[in-house]
Amino acid sequence: MIDTSILSFSEKAVFEMRNLFLKNGYRQFKMSKFEEYDFYSKNKDFLVADGVITFNDTNGKLLALKPDVTLSIIKNCKDFSNGVEKYFYNENVYRISETSHDYKEIMQTGLECIGEINKKEVKEVVSLAMQSLKTLSNNFVIKFSHIGLTSSLLFDYEVEENKKQDVIKALAQKNAGALKELLTDVQFASLKKLVHNYASIEETLKEIKSICISNQSKEVFNQFASVVSDLGENAVIDFSITSPDGYYSGIVFNGFVYGIATRVLSGGQYDNLMQKMGRKSSAIGFAVYLDTLERVEEVADDDGFINVALPKGRLGEKVYNMFEKAGFDCPSIKENNRKLIFENKEKKLRFFWVKPSDVTIYVERGSADIGVAGKDILLEYRPDVYELLDLNIGKCRMAVASKKDFVDDQTKTLRVATKFSNIAKDYYASKCREIDIIHLNGSIEIAPILGLSDVIVDIVETGKTLIENDLIPFETIVSISARLIANKSLYGFKAEKIRQIKNSLLSQVKHDD
Repeated sequence: MIDTSILSFSEKAVFEMRNLFLKNGYRQFKMSKFEEYDFYSKNKDFLVADGVITFNDTNGKLLALKPDVTLSIIKNCKDFSNGVEKYFYNENVYRISETSHDYKEIMQTGLECIGEINKKEVKEVVSLAMQSLKTLSNNFVIKFSHIGLTSSLLFDYEVEENKKQDVIKALAQKNAGALKELLTDVQFASLKKLVHNYASIEETLKEIKSICISNQSKEVFNQFASVVSDLGENAVIDFSITSPDGYYSGIVFNGFVYGIATRVLSGGQYDNLMQKMGRKSSAIGFAVYLDTLERVEEVADDDGFINVALPKGRLGEKVYNMFEKAGFDCPSIKENNRKLIFENKEKKLRFFWVKPSDVTIYVERGSADIGVAGKDILLEYRPDVYELLDLNIGKCRMAVASKKDFVDDQTKTLRVATKFSNIAKDYYASKCREIDIIHLNGSIEIAPILGLSDVIVDIVETGKTLIENDLIPFETIVSISARLIANKSLYGFKAEKIRQIKNSLLSQVKHDD
């Protein structure tokens, strides 16, 4: 008999999930820490994260530290055209962490069900995912989507092929504004239901069913509904769960525990991956990311507050005025003091001032439920957050500027000075223009004057600074404005309150227009 009192939280979780999987007929899969790099190179499109750590063995063969468990299980198991094979695992993988954005050893536990996958197997895996989350906390949410249903609906409404990836990106961000810009009025009138959060699974299914047109979408909808319709209050349908890399093909789900800023579980049906690897059978599984649980015992109970990160400065003052006009005020914020955190206990609101470029960090890491950040920050740092609303304030543009007499010589590498390196790289990559990025943190305007660069990429509001330094903006990259963003995990627990704030701000935006 094991004395579980000596185990850490994650060790207890692994122990409980191991027993759960064994009781349901899963057997443990054990694998080597190393694989030939060529195997991952051929299947890199299906890796969860970019980057593979490689080294040469004693014979000079290029090996990789294992970045993924599922790929190795598929490689090493036989093809089941009849029946199913069930595996579970406790393995370390080595890849770039979603939180630290650096290489990390990540402990995973999970399972794979491979073979003739039908509704019975899908429901079993979904049930085991929910039971696994319950071993971590009673306060959990599991979000469900269906890749096949999303694809069928985009086909039903004749979304242009060259727009599909951008539409999927807008769904992943719950960005109704971006979705509206991409679609026709007729398309948007129906597909906007994919970004809305409804009060219950029953209501969600009713609304999604109403927009299914073809026999294909209706059939996929019925399959999806038969799995998720009776999952209980911890489950929600959320079409922000997408599969841009093509990994998943059917039902997909992410699990969240209150107080943990990122998903702690992810899974789904991945027939596309099986076919890519030459297998005829289907497969479904999930993984629990144990590295996310390091501080789970430190998480306080929900105090009912909505935590709002506001950018310091003029933009932040405009943003707060919008919150105030929308009925979400905090009078103490206007007191003459040096405080940074302010509360309205009656309305359960907590505001705090942070540097504008830090807002996304506070939101992505879960210290803030929601916040307001410029589109420039979102494009440059690419935080994994929901982009809920364009507040239509703080308007400016990201532009390319140069000296008045500048003529671009296409035979030479273009020298670009900027503090927005990612935006500049993406923009010039789309134009197939070779560039040399010169990253500067200030006084960008003098770079062309002193011959350091040919052009600059920077935010332009009035253009006065450029004019005073004999520069002119000649290309607009993207329009910039302030956006309401939300933490993806905490949104699942505070969706109703956040939706109220969003809708109230939306009416304020329309009023200002």
